[in-house]
Amino acid sequence: MNISFVDRYRYFVYQKSCDMRKGFDSLSGIVTNELKMDPLLGDVFIFISNRKDRIKILHWQGDGFVIYCKRLESGTFEIIKDKSDGNKIEITASQLQFILSGIYLSSIKKRTRYEHTNVSKYTIESDVSKAS
Repeated sequence: MNISFVDRYRYFVYQKSCDMRKGFDSLSGIVTNELKMDPLLGDVFIFISNRKDRIKILHWQGDGFVIYCKRLESGTFEIIKDKSDGNKIEITASQLQFILSGIYLSSIKKRTRYEHTNVSKYTIESDVSKAS
């Protein structure tokens, strides 16, 4: 069974290795105490084992937590290293899908695409008032 991840959520990888015996309460405790985030906001949190062959994904679905687990029979999951000293790094849904599929993120090259930026009425009014 494949799980699809959508861009409407934020995805955070816990940067330290995690004991895969941890369950709902312990993982949500890590989110609250170490990541200083609220696990009930609907963000997705990714935890990887010390041997990098197991992954757990914690997600609040409005009426309860769900944990997705995967254990590799061979190979490892890629660990994303952040240059800052934080405990977490934010990734996209696509990056999570690549990690789960065993694709090296460094080998992916994204082609340039047009990206529309929304301009709010407030931004236009403040720019006009600055020009006056």
